[in-house]
This record gives sequence, C-alpha cells and structure tokens, in this order.
Amino acid sequence: MQIVITGVSRGLGRAMTAEFIRLGHTVYGCGRDDKAIARLAAQYPAPHRFDVVDVTDDDRVAAWARACLAAGAVPDLLLNNAALINRNAPLWEIEAGEFDAVVDVNIKGVANVIRHFVPAMVARRRGVIVNFSSGWGRETDPEVAPYCATKWAMEGLTKALAQELPEGMAAVPLSPGIIDTDMLRSCFGAQAHAYPNAEEWAGTAVPWLLGLGTGDNGRSLTVGDRH
Repeated sequence: MQIVITGVSRGLGRAMTAEFIRLGHTVYGCGRDDKAIARLAAQYPAPHRFDVVDVTDDDRVAAWARACLAAGAVPDLLLNNAALINRNAPLWEIEAGEFDAVVDVNIKGVANVIRHFVPAMVARRRGVIVNFSSGWGRETDPEVAPYCATKWAMEGLTKALAQELPEGMAAVPLSPGIIDTDMLRSCFGAQAHAYPNAEEWAGTAVPWLLGLGTGDNGRSLTVGDRH
C-alpha cells in the first residue's frame, strides 16, 4: 500500500513510519524538522520519500503533493497526523500567536493536505483518509482549550468530508488513545510515563489502521475499536 503521513519527524508519525515500512508498505512522509527528515531519508531510501514541509504553507503542501503523486503515490491511506498543542494555561492567558499556531497546524494544515492529495484519490474512488482527533476532540479538560477546539473541529470536518466522498472511500476522525509522547508530557508531566510509548502503540495501531475500510466512513473511532 501507498501510505502518506504528515508529522513524521517524531512521536506517532515516526513510529508509524517505521512500522508501516517493516510490514512492507511504501511511506511518503513530511515534517518540519530538516535533520529528522534527513535521517529518515537515509534510513529508508526509495521507494520511500521524506520531505521537509510545513503543512500550514499551502503552496509547499501543493508542491509536495505534486511530487508524491508524480512518483505514483496516490494514497491508499492518508494520515493527517501533524499537530501542535498549546502550553498548559487558561484560555485567556494564551496569546493570539500561540492560539493561531495551534489552529493553523491542526485545522488548516489538515485542510491543505486534503486539498492537494484527495482529488487523486477521488478520481480512482479508492482510499481511506484518517484525520487524527483526540480524546480531547470528544471531551474537554482545563488549560488545553485551543487544542480541544481544534480536535473537536477535526470531528466535524471529517464527518462532513465523509459525506462528500464517493462510494469506495472513507474518512475517519481517529483518537489514537493516550500515548507517552512529547506532546502528552507537556500536559501530563511525569505521569505520561504510565502510558505506552509511541513504538509500542504503533505495533498495535498500524495493523488496525490497515484494516480500515468503507464501512468505517464517518465513524468517530479510537484505535482498537472493532471495524
């Protein structure tokens, strides 16, 4: 399968990349950390492809998509994983620039990737789009209001997208569960270590993701739910 993943520089994105490749699939990934992307490119040469892309830059996403599609990477599975979280603080203490950055990556970045990859998927009427949501896209906690807002947006955006897709495709808002990543540590501190790390999670999540299909279109899922 051809797998497109955003946010492969670290965390879940990097762990999924390694597991998909281990299972024999081809990965086209992007991230903002040029050194991390260079390491991935060296570790996983062609047919895999890794590019430095800021998903908030629509022109850059368009160029990346053109290059991937020209190389034959019409996604069978498109994973919008890239995300930011705000620092723990009450909403009124979050500066406008920080709020904008979370919205720009977590909502606009997803829309940019969909805009430039999904038409090729629609043309062949095949493929699954997974937009990473969160438990905080279905409930809330204090001090993460901007992040909650963007993940609730992912639920609505993805369910609307699911209604627009042709038969044979699916869009899924996905909560990955609670995983010990840098993002979780920023909220939970040392308590994050009580949860599985990204590599442990990917060992379960990647085969589960490969099982998604048209029957899952528009369903709010959490990794491990029955298909």
